[in-house]
Amino acid sequence: MSETTLARFICDEATAKRLVDSFSERFDDAATAAFEGTDGRWNLEVHFEAPPDEEAVRLTVSQLAGAESAARLTFGQIAAKDWVAASLAELKPVEAGRFTVHGAHDRARIAANRIGIEIEAALAFGTGHHGTTRGCLLALDWIGKRHTRFSPPPERGRSTHAVRRVGVALQSVTPPRRSAPTLPFQGRVIKILDIGTGTGVLAIAAARSFRRKVLASDIDREAVAIARGNAQLNGVSPFVTCIRAKGLTGFTFRQTAPFDLVFANILLAPLKALVGPLRPLLAPGAHVVLSGLLADQENAALAAYRPQGLKLVRRFPLGEWVTLVLRA
Repeated sequence: MSETTLARFICDEATAKRLVDSFSERFDDAATAAFEGTDGRWNLEVHFEAPPDEEAVRLTVSQLAGAESAARLTFGQIAAKDWVAASLAELKPVEAGRFTVHGAHDRARIAANRIGIEIEAALAFGTGHHGTTRGCLLALDWIGKRHTRFSPPPERGRSTHAVRRVGVALQSVTPPRRSAPTLPFQGRVIKILDIGTGTGVLAIAAARSFRRKVLASDIDREAVAIARGNAQLNGVSPFVTCIRAKGLTGFTFRQTAPFDLVFANILLAPLKALVGPLRPLLAPGAHVVLSGLLADQENAALAAYRPQGLKLVRRFPLGEWVTLVLRA
């Protein structure tokens, strides 16, 4: 079996996103994957079919992440066609409340009484390993249990979907059968919004929990396509609508509102900018889950949302990150 060249780099999420886009544009024979590690840092892996110009690769990293970071870039050889499995094997399933976020390689290991969400790390950002995503899942689990006791999660339907990103393809899968739950908000028509959906993991989790409509938005066109594919993969595409949008001023948001449950797993600055447009879209008593916040940013976030009548009802600290649950 022939070998390919693997370049590796550990960085933060924002840098990983910039590098994925840049490598895809500058190196035609490169397949790029970025995923969250268990320590919260991001792993960037670039696989070259032919030995690359290492100086050109380092220059790209240097331009986007600095010369010191470029010096930490490592090169090695790996057997062709094994690199996807090698990358995914390092990602173990993540449990948060009743949810288990996992890759295809762990599909058969998920217990029948868990709500399994299948996300492939090589496809987009948001695998559940980061404290912000896991905090949101814990918040969703807590909100759901406040309304009703869960019974086993819903059946996942048959899917024949294929997604491709930077040379990585998902083949058709048939997820395991699962029994139907007692639904939170039984008898109510609730509406859910996931802002900055990424892979769609939170939208999928909410749809699988509540079996209610979810509007998922992201500013990145490719993320929207990936979230849509993941919704189909997890058997909830009839419930999840994925749109590309910057902000909350579009017609789709106004038409779908008012929302009873909102997730915003982004960063402090955009969270503060969203509070004004978001407030008119909320139903009375709506829950708003804020994440993407460092622990020392909690007060700044609350200072923006409290004047809009949103009160803190629960917080989920995980390491240096914190997820806040507010109620209108």
